[in-house]
Amino acid sequence: MQKMIKAACVLLTVLGAVAGTTPAAAQESGGELSFVDCGDGLRCAAMTVPSDWARPDSARITLGLAKLPARDDARKRGVLVINLGGPQAQISAFRQPGLRDRFAELTELFDVVLFDPRGFEASSGIVCPLPAPAEADYVFPDQVAYEAHADRNGRFGQECAPAAGPLAGKLNAWQVAHDLEAIRAALGERKLHYFGNSYGTVYAQAYLELFPRRAGRMYLDSVMDHTNTSLPDWLGQRAAANERSLHRFADWCARESNCALHGRDVLTVWDEVIDRAARQPIPAPGAGPGSTVSATQVVARADVKSARRWPAFAAALAEAHAGDATKLAQKLVFPPGPGAMRIATCADFPYPGDYHAVRTLETSLRAVAPRLGWRQAWIWAMNCARLPQAGTFPPHRPHFDGVPPVLIAGGEYDDNTPPEWGRHLAGQLPGARYLTAEGDHALYVDGNPCVRAHVHRYLTTGHLPPKNTTCAGALA
Repeated sequence: MQKMIKAACVLLTVLGAVAGTTPAAAQESGGELSFVDCGDGLRCAAMTVPSDWARPDSARITLGLAKLPARDDARKRGVLVINLGGPQAQISAFRQPGLRDRFAELTELFDVVLFDPRGFEASSGIVCPLPAPAEADYVFPDQVAYEAHADRNGRFGQECAPAAGPLAGKLNAWQVAHDLEAIRAALGERKLHYFGNSYGTVYAQAYLELFPRRAGRMYLDSVMDHTNTSLPDWLGQRAAANERSLHRFADWCARESNCALHGRDVLTVWDEVIDRAARQPIPAPGAGPGSTVSATQVVARADVKSARRWPAFAAALAEAHAGDATKLAQKLVFPPGPGAMRIATCADFPYPGDYHAVRTLETSLRAVAPRLGWRQAWIWAMNCARLPQAGTFPPHRPHFDGVPPVLIAGGEYDDNTPPEWGRHLAGQLPGARYLTAEGDHALYVDGNPCVRAHVHRYLTTGHLPPKNTTCAGALA
């Protein structure tokens, strides 16, 4: 683990040095925090909190924060804390070209504040000695392949625990919700106004349960539902959404003459490719002598989520049907992620590691998503198999007493966080409003103008969209 920084001033000095500032850089206060220029238009600060909120006297860790100041101090209405999901570092992501500009309208009236969740980069970041194993062909063909991966994943988790130090077993959303409450107090805000995207909505759900009367206006985009205690049901909704993506791809092929499968029954072609590859892997001569693609590899590599990639997948499927699977021979590439991402996710969403238990889940998913969506059983197994189970905060049915009206939005084409998850959460939050949108994941960040207009109105005035409002948008 990176060396833990005991005092906020030390981290501020480091951040200032990285950004090219000097010790004399102008500082400004925000409640108990002092922010210093740290480059890219951001001002950074830090604070210390307990590593375990269940034991307030536990070892201290550092939380790193960054602020994009409101452009007009005279009109400023307060602070809006945002988390763009992951779970991952937020501050370095926010420095990426173009991302910060997508929040320019919010900075007309708010200081936009983000923080790295505990265990990530500026917040006592954890560096695991072994990389988290990512098996691109995660639909494991047999128990031997699965057990080999699970053993590697278990070793990764065991080796990472000592590196995490006092944060071992303390990366779950219950802990992060307490961090959020400490941040609210340190910012001097009476209420926490919050924008959570994707995994950032998990933290919001925990906060609304634990600190309902401290919650202000909250916008939750692309909800990761943490309130469904039935794993087959929860995972089945994601599997069904994945299956819908395959059907959308087939419908597109029926409409578009430039689809390589135009004029053919795409789902029948899919079934025939899978059946043929299950009987004997399909040759992939362009990938090298003896190269083949199996049925499980076709399922793992089927790229149907984004309409932008449909033409390429249609060509690959057509050629595989003709006997040449070269275009399906390349594994998907999972970008490397910090070990804390996998550990935190599997702490909040524990998953069975036994091979036969996962196969049972696969069977249940095949009932709702028989062609493609059943692969979801193995995506989660890939991430969570045999990780240490210490410090979990599993999904549960919370009591949301005294919470303010929350705005929730979901994309109808999102198979990462399906719209059923957002609707389920909205149904449990008194006074919440669910905003339906044509679109995929991360509606606000992706630029849906209708969604953005409703979000701005809600965050600045508290007015929710009328019931049953739907925002149009292009296919993504």
